[in-house]
Amino acid sequence: MTPTSLGFGISSILLYLLSTFLITKDSFNNTTKNSSIGPAWLAVFLHFSYIFNLFLQQNNLNFSLSNTASIISSLVALLLLLATINKPVEKLGLAIFPLASIVLLITLSFPEQDHDLAINNWQMSIHILSSIIAFSLLNIAALQAILLAIQEQQLRNHPPKRFIQTLPSLQTMEALLFQMIATGILFLTLSLFSGFIFIEDLFGQHLAHKTILAIIAWITFSSLLIGRIKYGWRGHTAVKWTLAGFSLLLLAYFGSKFVLEIILQKT
Repeated sequence: MTPTSLGFGISSILLYLLSTFLITKDSFNNTTKNSSIGPAWLAVFLHFSYIFNLFLQQNNLNFSLSNTASIISSLVALLLLLATINKPVEKLGLAIFPLASIVLLITLSFPEQDHDLAINNWQMSIHILSSIIAFSLLNIAALQAILLAIQEQQLRNHPPKRFIQTLPSLQTMEALLFQMIATGILFLTLSLFSGFIFIEDLFGQHLAHKTILAIIAWITFSSLLIGRIKYGWRGHTAVKWTLAGFSLLLLAYFGSKFVLEIILQKT
């Protein structure tokens, strides 16, 4: 790792934490300021610069466990920041920005064996990119669901805690949740569809369990949307289905990598 990459990484971590501190401060003061997420924009830029610099060094993308987590965490942070342009979701940064900084710190502290993946055609690029975007969007949806559950529980108390009072209404929070899920499903559908078309032996090469879990997750999220439209599912039901679907995706994306790379120490 070059000093430039290290500098990008450390600076990104510090800026993620600064933005977390500013959002926390705004929450305690019962205010919302766009300036609180300003450092996070620079943090994401430096995070991507770190990833791009590693790509230039290796002339390929390293899809080891920690590097994959780093790429996904940077994209999750970016998608959240883009969402804040017209949606009141800044408070999700309290979970996403510290998590991105922790993942990046682990990547910097414990470099792993290379797991380069050659991307020589647009078909594979579509599959990988849609997979990462789908996971990132549904990751945000899972965090939104947790926040929604906390908000619903706190609103039963009188008065609710100050942090809860700074959040949008339950109706707005639910609407944002289902928007994230619907967009995530679109990319997950594209990921599965492109995988079936472009990847040979999708149920081999250590991919069988990934594919099956991803399909079950797709069914879970799709069932939730259908339940929302036909039966008006909301609140606790929406939270349970969202977390169940994301747990399946988490196992599909990272479960096998953890077993193969950490436990069995295979590439």
